[in-house]
Formats: sequence, structure tokens, C-alpha cells
Amino acid sequence: MARKKSSAKTDANAPAIPASLKKFRQSPEIEGFYRFIYENDLRTEAFEIIDNIGQKRAAAKASKKKPKK
Repeated sequence: MARKKSSAKTDANAPAIPASLKKFRQSPEIEGFYRFIYENDLRTEAFEIIDNIGQKRAAAKASKKKPKK
């Protein structure tokens, strides 16, 4: 049997990411993710991950803003 090429996922099929933070937090996927973290007592680990991501983004943003001499 010949293999069929699987169609790649397109962004048109994916739900749009809400622009506002409030709507983003209220999206069903994010609410489910928060519930999973809470029910499995992963709050400390989740905070550490989010904090690391925030620090890396802040460092990248700061390095972009530094004027080159």
C-alpha cells in the first residue's frame, strides 16, 4: 500500500489566540491547563517554569533595547 501524504495543519484550522490577557485566561484550553496544574499540585513547578520564561524574555527584550555603539 502506498502512503498518503498527510496534510499539514494550517493556522486557519487553529483557534485564534485572544489578544487581551483576560480573554486568553478564560479560553477553554487555558482553563483546562490551570485546572490540571491545580488538581495535580503542580503550582510550584508551574511558577518556576513561568518565572524562567519571563526572565529569558526580559533579558532578550533588554538586549534588543541596548543601543549599539
